[in-house]
Amino acid sequence: MEALNSIVGAINGVVWGPMMLVLILGVGFFLQVGLKFMPILRIGTGFSLLFKGREGQGEGQISPFNALMTSLSATIGTGNIAGVATAVFLGGPGALFWMWMTALVGMATKYAEAVCAVKYREKDELGNYVGGPMYYIKNGLGAKWAWLGVAFALFGAVAAFGIGNGVQANGVAQVLEANFGLNTSVTGVVLMVLTAAVILGGITRIGAVAGKLVPFMAVAYIIAGLLVLLINIGNIGHALSLVFTYAFSPSAAEGGFAGAAVWAAIRFGVARGVFSNEAGLGSAPIAHAAAETKGPVNQGLIAMLGTFIDTIIVCSITGLAIIASGAWTSGESGAALTSHAFELSLPGIGGYLIAIALSIFAFTTILGWSFYGEKCVEFLLGVKSLMPYRVLWIVMIYFGATADLGFIWLLADTLNAMMAIPNLIALALLSPIVFKLTKEFFASGGKSEEPGGTPAE
Repeated sequence: MEALNSIVGAINGVVWGPMMLVLILGVGFFLQVGLKFMPILRIGTGFSLLFKGREGQGEGQISPFNALMTSLSATIGTGNIAGVATAVFLGGPGALFWMWMTALVGMATKYAEAVCAVKYREKDELGNYVGGPMYYIKNGLGAKWAWLGVAFALFGAVAAFGIGNGVQANGVAQVLEANFGLNTSVTGVVLMVLTAAVILGGITRIGAVAGKLVPFMAVAYIIAGLLVLLINIGNIGHALSLVFTYAFSPSAAEGGFAGAAVWAAIRFGVARGVFSNEAGLGSAPIAHAAAETKGPVNQGLIAMLGTFIDTIIVCSITGLAIIASGAWTSGESGAALTSHAFELSLPGIGGYLIAIALSIFAFTTILGWSFYGEKCVEFLLGVKSLMPYRVLWIVMIYFGATADLGFIWLLADTLNAMMAIPNLIALALLSPIVFKLTKEFFASGGKSEEPGGTPAE
């Protein structure tokens, strides 16, 4: 087992190393330039379409709004609380700046993913729209690239059980036991029941629950975070100064913080940013492919908001709360650091707020990733695999809540990164299609859209 652990650990060091970070940022920047920075300039258009997209406007299973909420249910999670804290702990305040940069290029990546997902989606035997990297590789790049789609689906199907199931259930169980003394077995059973009630109904029910729960949890966390920032308002200017200063110069050791080089700020800022918003990993377009949308560009404009909301808004609040409260020099790391920051500002309730937020965030991540995983399995084995997969997903939640997941986390984290490789290759090769569709859409004032769902011409 130790040998296997070492092998997977070595692979993990490569797939999450400098080359992967350069690949993710490089493809994102290439798409952003090719789109003439449209994703940044058209954020207002995206929010306008999101508001109008609460009702379906085309063929699909869920509204454009619920498609975004389903993708956000999987991305707004432990990365926003524990991931940001880890980035600041290891890379210093400057890591937050590099998270922002990752999000700005990631908006173009997420836009392109959704455009391709809707353009090349297809109907399965049940009459449901299915899509994502495996389908836009198959329908957009042709038979010679089919192996790449299979690789993505295989990595995604296995990674989902770790990153989207076991790790999340374990996080909920641990935080509830630490703060409320709740037995991990009880948490496991409750999570199984709640998850079963949702995912056995498929994407329609997942989308409906995400459409209500995600906005509530995100707004509640943002309000709590803004309250912490308001309490520390005198330190906000200094906190922002630290973020921009340490993005380009080494962080000095201070308190329980050991100091960090500029490379550490870049590395951990980019890695945790990608972990949080998933831009480039290829997971979110699986949800957007099911949207009742007018066409690819419409859904792409809504999809790119996921990265903006997740990182520019939610992660920024966490990071600034940690820095402005002074907690970043405490020596704490991960979720404990965020909890400490909130507890310093809101004594007696701050820690409990983070425990509850983590629990809800992790639960919605379980729902979102259950859909991602089942679509990968469906691509490989067909619709007959859906119900057995959902049952296995529910059973694995109990295992995740009660077991030691050291190796599972390492394997899932590794496969999660490996999902990005086929996806980023496909996005680069399909970029001319993305640029063409975008140009036609804006040239016609948004009236040239045709519903996706047809194979490559």
